Amino acid sequence: MSIPIAFVLEGEKGFNPLDFTQIGVMLWTLIIFGVSLPFIWKVVMGPVTRALLARDERAAAAIASAEKAKADAEAARAAVEASLAAARADAAKTIEAARVRAEAREREILEEAKVASEKLLERARTEIQAEKSKAVAQIRAQVVDLSLAAAGKVLERKVDSADDRRLVDSLVASAGAKTPGGKA
Repeated sequence: MSIPIAFVLEGEKGFNPLDFTQIGVMLWTLIIFGVSLPFIWKVVMGPVTRALLARDERAAAAIASAEKAKADAEAARAAVEASLAAARADAAKTIEAARVRAEAREREILEEAKVASEKLLERARTEIQAEKSKAVAQIRAQVVDLSLAAAGKVLERKVDSADDRRLVDSLVASAGAKTPGGKA
């Protein structure tokens, strides 16, 4: 800080507040300071002090609020994690129950398919047996017809034993040709 030259040049002629060698100047400075101190304290220092205290209170309140918000956030995070863990456990139970139901349904479907295939197989066997019986009945009917036809041919004319053999051979040959596989 620089001192104005006008005060320095005046030296002993005038009042220099920075020169404390004179007792009177020092005394008046202390008296003026003492008189103005309550005014300064009331007008300047009081509001400044109150403003600083209010600022400190707001800062403390903000810190307390931030700590409370942090604690609330931690509690909320813990609650979310707990509910997430519960949801995961619930989802795992649901998936396991669905898997068990799916396996049970798979066994049911396989059992139903097995029963249905057995029924179809039994029905096919029954139909095959019926067709076989029908075919055997038709063959028997043809054999009877052939036998009757052969007897009618024999009765119409008198044939010797060589003719009988020829007739039977031709009947067997014609019956073998009509049946599958060539066997009578």
